[in-house]
Amino acid sequence: MVTVAAFARTAALVGDPARAAMLAVLMDGRALTAAELARAAGVTPQTASGHLAKLAEAGLLTVARQGRHRYHRLASSGVARMLEGVMAVAATAVPDPARPPSLRPPGPRDAALREARTCYDHLAGRLAVVMAESLVARGAVELGEDGGVLTPEGEVFLRGLGVDLDASARTARSRGRVFCRPCLDWSERRPHIAGALGAALLATGLDRGWLRRCEGSRAVAVTPAGQLALRQAFGYGPRCACDDAA
Repeated sequence: MVTVAAFARTAALVGDPARAAMLAVLMDGRALTAAELARAAGVTPQTASGHLAKLAEAGLLTVARQGRHRYHRLASSGVARMLEGVMAVAATAVPDPARPPSLRPPGPRDAALREARTCYDHLAGRLAVVMAESLVARGAVELGEDGGVLTPEGEVFLRGLGVDLDASARTARSRGRVFCRPCLDWSERRPHIAGALGAALLATGLDRGWLRRCEGSRAVAVTPAGQLALRQAFGYGPRCACDDAA
């Protein structure tokens, strides 16, 4: 059982603004150097190194050496899930006094991030929620509060889209991770699919050219080919500008 002291230490580590900024940048699953993270947090490289050492010691980050560089990344999907949860709570629990509550959209202000982004190794945003709801509606996936199941019908459907379910199952077994589970979306307030299956859906979209990462951001863009494929498979269409104005 986690002690109150351990809980408080972890919360304190995440609560520092510079460390929070560095952790947020790593939410897209990339591995970055201390210099890159220092720029993201607006601190000196020396200060960043001290923060990163504390995060690594606490098990929130892993560090890999390649040549003369040391690369930092989130230690696990569990860390990313914790950060996404804090972001979801912060978006509603701490109001912005400069903006009336009725006009504050949930989640990130950037429309591209709200539409589609990475959440560590899986897809998040409106696109991910549309995909999850479509899979549930067609009986391909069954989602509970804490876990999910891919049905036989869903296996046939996803294999037909080119999703490598065998590799996903092997990854789940080897890493001891959940194969499929719901993850409450920060901006949509509805669940998208996480776990090894969620990672496979993102990988398939990138490999087939339906999606492309946006440089320097967690945002993911849907390509013209992706617009067609995702509409046919999941009924996804881009959000109309009038939806944000409503």
